[in-house]
Amino acid sequence: MNTERRLTRAYKNAKVKYIDSISKYVIFSDVHRGDDSVSDEFIRNQNIFLHALDYYYEQGYIYIEAGDGDELWEHRKFKHIRLAHSDVFKVVKKFFDAGRLIMLYGNHNIYLKDKKYVRDNLYQFYDEYNQVRVDLLPGITPMEAVVLKRVDTGQEVLVVHGHQGDFINDQFWKLSMFLLRYFWRFMHVVGFENPSSPARNMYKRHKVEKNYKKWIKKHKMMLICGHTHRAKFPKNDELPYFNTGCCINTRGIPGIEIEDFKIRMVDWRIISDRDGIMRVERTVVRGPEPLERYDCQSSSIYSDHKSNCMDAEDDG
Repeated sequence: MNTERRLTRAYKNAKVKYIDSISKYVIFSDVHRGDDSVSDEFIRNQNIFLHALDYYYEQGYIYIEAGDGDELWEHRKFKHIRLAHSDVFKVVKKFFDAGRLIMLYGNHNIYLKDKKYVRDNLYQFYDEYNQVRVDLLPGITPMEAVVLKRVDTGQEVLVVHGHQGDFINDQFWKLSMFLLRYFWRFMHVVGFENPSSPARNMYKRHKVEKNYKKWIKKHKMMLICGHTHRAKFPKNDELPYFNTGCCINTRGIPGIEIEDFKIRMVDWRIISDRDGIMRVERTVVRGPEPLERYDCQSSSIYSDHKSNCMDAEDDG
């Protein structure tokens, strides 16, 4: 099943969230929380991530985790991930309890499609110290996609992980998981990269992104996703394809914010001042740009932006 069919199916089955001028959303993807072992690439950015989530919680944002939040390909048991990153899950639970968490599944946490798996692992956990079961995210329903729809114009933004139609990571995900869990996980530690991953394979990354753009051209809709680990905010003459990047690189954590009908890309990283004091800082790297600029259904797009929703060349 190709990207066109898979993304379209995800769009048709997506839950719609209506947004207005006071809506605030932050989107992170590809957190890849591990078990605090040598293969856990998220651990180096955990404190940055915690600071960012605390900021967004205090500012009233809704948190969308756009797939691959937990590294369930490498680690068979979710409880090991929860124990390794208990502080992160405490903040995620705050969003959930406030009704401000939207969790999407990607290929690396595709187990979240299974209602029984979610019920057994995410609803509650056993607190061994107090010897009681404790609520974590009771009743949560992870989704494949969500559509953000403006209440005033009806403009739609599809948010999805982005593995849809990526053959080896979608239809053949079980084979990819097996190879990663029992081979590439250990090879990566000593310097070898997994060729099936678009994050590690430049050719595969561009091929996946090219398929996204074909879908955008056909359906005339903004697309926000992750999966490739390459942050993307379109230029003036480019299709409205946005990518959140990932939370496991060494240069900090990128993310996408939507507020007051505007979209921007931010970067969270640790910096030091002249006195050598380290702190986590948020920087706006692109935008803010009005969402209507990327409304491919609007006739103004065609006249003002050279029909970029239909005629822009693929740069992937």
